[in-house]
Amino acid sequence: MIDVKQTLSDAGESMEMATMYLNDELQRIRAGRANVAILDGVRVDSYGSKVPLNQVASVMVPDARTIAIKPWDKKAIKDIEKAIMDSDVGITPENNGEMIRLNLPQPTEERRKDLVKQCNKIGERTKVQIRNVRSDIKEKLKKAIKDGLSEDNEKDAEDSLQRLHDKYIKQVDALLDEKQKEIMTV
Repeated sequence: MIDVKQTLSDAGESMEMATMYLNDELQRIRAGRANVAILDGVRVDSYGSKVPLNQVASVMVPDARTIAIKPWDKKAIKDIEKAIMDSDVGITPENNGEMIRLNLPQPTEERRKDLVKQCNKIGERTKVQIRNVRSDIKEKLKKAIKDGLSEDNEKDAEDSLQRLHDKYIKQVDALLDEKQKEIMTV
């Protein structure tokens, strides 16, 4: 027979993972202020393998509009520059031979609206993930009735599952609202 508490705990964990994923994805979206997280997806060719940028260089934020990248091996500067150009960061690097600078321009109103749409798409995907978890657990609970789970326990579990779902949907909405305010602030 199904362990209802463990099943709800697993559902909560899956929903938590979905919101953590959303938070990570929103960190990567450039909102006008320099943030090293926008470079998390950049992979650099280093000695025949692709490695994260932060493993071949130190990445710093000297001011609100600049990201500075200082490679540990000066020979890697071209590879780092190429990796940034090939990525979806959308910023042209400036190379002075010793370090790379990324100057973040102030986004236009149109670009801000595009960024908000991008955030909303990611947020909607996260909400779908959370709804899918709820749906899967509901199916398990329905099947558990056939295996001997009482209908009252199933209803209670479903109510708890719905509260869990609502809690994480609210978290997603709060994360999206926060990011939208950050993007739309000039």
